[in-house]
Amino acid sequence: MKTQVISFDYIREQVKTGIMHIGVGNFHRAHEEFYTNRLLADTTQQNWGICGVMLLPGDERLYKALKKQDNIYTLTVCGRDGKDEVYCIGSLVELIWGVENPKAVIDKIADKDIKIITMTITEGGYNIDKTSGEFMLGENNVKHDITNPRTPKTVFGFIAEGLRRRKEAGNGPITLLSCDNLQHNGNTAKKAFTTFITAQDKELAEWVEQNVTFPNSMVDRITPATRPEDVILLNEKNGTQDEAPVYSEDFIQWVIEDNFIAGRPAWETVGVEFTDDVTAYENMKLSLLNASHTLLSYPAFLSGYRKVDEAMHDERFAHFLRTFMDKDITPYVPVPGNTDLELYKQTLIERFANRSVSDQLARLCFDGVSKYPVYVMPNLIKMIRDKADFTRVAFSMAAYRHYLKYRTDDKGVAFEINDPWLTAEDLKLIDSNDPVDFLGMSAFQSTNLKAANDFVKVYLRMVEDIKQKGIFTVLESI
Repeated sequence: MKTQVISFDYIREQVKTGIMHIGVGNFHRAHEEFYTNRLLADTTQQNWGICGVMLLPGDERLYKALKKQDNIYTLTVCGRDGKDEVYCIGSLVELIWGVENPKAVIDKIADKDIKIITMTITEGGYNIDKTSGEFMLGENNVKHDITNPRTPKTVFGFIAEGLRRRKEAGNGPITLLSCDNLQHNGNTAKKAFTTFITAQDKELAEWVEQNVTFPNSMVDRITPATRPEDVILLNEKNGTQDEAPVYSEDFIQWVIEDNFIAGRPAWETVGVEFTDDVTAYENMKLSLLNASHTLLSYPAFLSGYRKVDEAMHDERFAHFLRTFMDKDITPYVPVPGNTDLELYKQTLIERFANRSVSDQLARLCFDGVSKYPVYVMPNLIKMIRDKADFTRVAFSMAAYRHYLKYRTDDKGVAFEINDPWLTAEDLKLIDSNDPVDFLGMSAFQSTNLKAANDFVKVYLRMVEDIKQKGIFTVLESI
């Protein structure tokens, strides 16, 4: 029996474009497009259709597949109860590939009907130096765009040239809304774009200061990559012939700082939450979802599991994470808005265990040196201050060291690590036979872990136990 596809409930020809989105990947198509697709059923909101913009050569396949389908595609929402819902998404009413038609991108930014530019360009796309926190003006394509404003190569150059034309035409203010999964993403976007524009055109920078806003937002929906075999599977299951399908979990969240200088859609009518400050929501997500992913990743991978849902169907790991959330994190997480924290935590456990959205543990293990400082260390510092129970965090950190140092799991399977931001000094500390040296790594430098004697004792015990007894024995003792 084929899954019923839920059609959109509006006439696309009546929809006008009011939003431009840069970076039409799977997450955007399962998140912002999903919300907007529902919104457009309201006839008072049909001036908020989306024009998608792709800027990379690698976007060609998806661009051509979507264009062939008039930019319409299917989204399969995989329920935790095993039941799927399939939506036909029509809110992507225009699509431009910058490699093919750069002028059209610039013209669209300048268009008076465009009131919001949203973007998913990835954390690295903002060109911020991880060490200094500053925008890298010396990057080659950035340097090109500063001196060649009419032929941009980067998202910064395209936005700057489009805003310059917008300013010259008197087409009014605009909002730039980051939808990327990073803390205070609006502040990051503002730093990146205003630094670039100031270097290129100080007069334009003054106009931007008065006419562009950069709201922060918090986004959440697990959306795996769609592999070629997934395309076949989804079409067979759904009775469709979609060349660009996407699938996601059933959970979705979007919290946005209400700072739109040129108006905005009534997204709140379809489940988006607006707030004056997203900090508490970000803190909750980072401390519970992201930190739990990090705590799970290394011990689960070392135990021999390769998928998140498989590990979470092992009661030992499920109990480990829920205890971490309840005992180690809940005391330090202010509950935002009307959030039911107990329900949020239980939902996280269910989301991680969703077999229909099978995430790779290797993906969670990627770039731990960037994850620990953001997801784990802020609360660990408070735990050290309060002389809390370090068992679970110390176990995680000892597993991380074992993963980096020995590169073989408990079943004897060797693997390559994927931690691109490890420094030469980090590698020396990992290689050291004194486990305490590992605590001096760049990932942990927000505090002097070596001086936290109570933490070090637990950590050293975990290091020895993992090496001698293996992950499962230590996990059971916890």
